[in-house]
Amino acid sequence: MSTRLCGMQVVVVNRGEVAVRVLRTARERGWRTLAMYTAEEQRALHVRLADEAVELPGVGAAAYLDVAAVVAAARKAGAGALVHPGYGFLSESAELAQACAAADLVFVGPSAEALGVFGDKTAARAAAERAGVPVIPATRRGAEIAEVEKLLSEHPDGVMVKAAAGGGGRGMRAVLDAASLLDAVERCRAEVLAGFGDDGVYAEALITGARHIEVQIVADGRAATAVGDRDCSVQRRQQKLVEVAPAPELSAALRERLHSWAVRVAE
Repeated sequence: MSTRLCGMQVVVVNRGEVAVRVLRTARERGWRTLAMYTAEEQRALHVRLADEAVELPGVGAAAYLDVAAVVAAARKAGAGALVHPGYGFLSESAELAQACAAADLVFVGPSAEALGVFGDKTAARAAAERAGVPVIPATRRGAEIAEVEKLLSEHPDGVMVKAAAGGGGRGMRAVLDAASLLDAVERCRAEVLAGFGDDGVYAEALITGARHIEVQIVADGRAATAVGDRDCSVQRRQQKLVEVAPAPELSAALRERLHSWAVRVAE
């Protein structure tokens, strides 16, 4: 362990199993920890495992989404503390990453700039194209119906109308014919506006019989490396039910290609 990391204070912006796993790992490394909790969580396991704990204003999950309150609580750990969001909640929040930087805290995750890019699927596609990584044919964000119809005519298997923002399988509709296109676009817009406050949608050519394979990377701001992959093809309503790692039945050549593309986009 480096001298710099000895005695490091880790602030965990999460609860439940997510927080417990981060706290236990930090303890194994000899780092001090600060947990956050709401009034109803005073006796929760993650609170008892931490060296210190700070109560957040608000109730339930909403308390963990208040960037200003989270940063105010994290400041109690002192300048240079690591702010670990776990997953879910603010883990993909460019606003939190920016606020941590302004408060002299270290956000454990991508930069605010990177999160801003990858929080928008159309911006992420553009980044992949700049990196020379192939992407599925698609329309631009906010495309007119006529543009989506043109894409559908060029890809008779169908198109997938998708929300530009958000994730978790929300705001996605497969369209197989022009008659159902307008309804699908309107439904996607309404769903993502309610869920993410952004009604931007676009369409991609629909690929049937495909496998959903993800590549995990780690990066330190200078370089990235692929550390594995997983097959997430078992889904219901575009939401993953089972993940298998490493992804089975991938040839060595295809695995190497996928890993190199992921690293290229990240860097």
